Amino acid sequence: MDDALVAYMIASDEGIFGDAFFEPIAKMVSGGAVSPTEGVDIVIETENRYLAIAVKSGPNIYNASQKKRQNNEFLSLRSRLLKLHKQFDALLGHCYGKMKTEPSKTKIYRDRSGQSFWAEITGDSDFYLKLVRLMKDEPARHRVVYKKAWDSAVNRFTAEFIRDFCNSDGSIDWEKFVAFNSGDTRR
Repeated sequence: MDDALVAYMIASDEGIFGDAFFEPIAKMVSGGAVSPTEGVDIVIETENRYLAIAVKSGPNIYNASQKKRQNNEFLSLRSRLLKLHKQFDALLGHCYGKMKTEPSKTKIYRDRSGQSFWAEITGDSDFYLKLVRLMKDEPARHRVVYKKAWDSAVNRFTAEFIRDFCNSDGSIDWEKFVAFNSGDTRR
């Protein structure tokens, strides 16, 4: 049960940390504007360049179809901006990690993570450390509240799982579980 909850929470991290925490900071420190298109969060426009940035919390959030969709979102924006006659630079920025890639045959965007991402948008190679220093012990203060919420979620999910997928003796009704997870719901 803990593994399933951990997987769910990791999937939720992008919304919690990417959208609600890192994205507003990146927008503020970069001096960029809110993007006019879906799939791109920040744009920084200069006389010769249009930098389109999609901000993600970490480097391991994408599967193959999500990477393709991100590439298509950058391609769509680029095609709409051709009339500007500016260099289009697509950047997938990861707020932590060490990923650094260049465009390829299959993707038009660069990846930058952690220090290199924050340095690119702020001009300060130590910004990633300054960001952590500013947080000080704020994360530790939330640990007690987080632990209580985590324990409640484990209890709630466990009770729902037992109610929905266990026999009266406590064993798992695998057929019912597999039908829920993989069966055709139109029956």
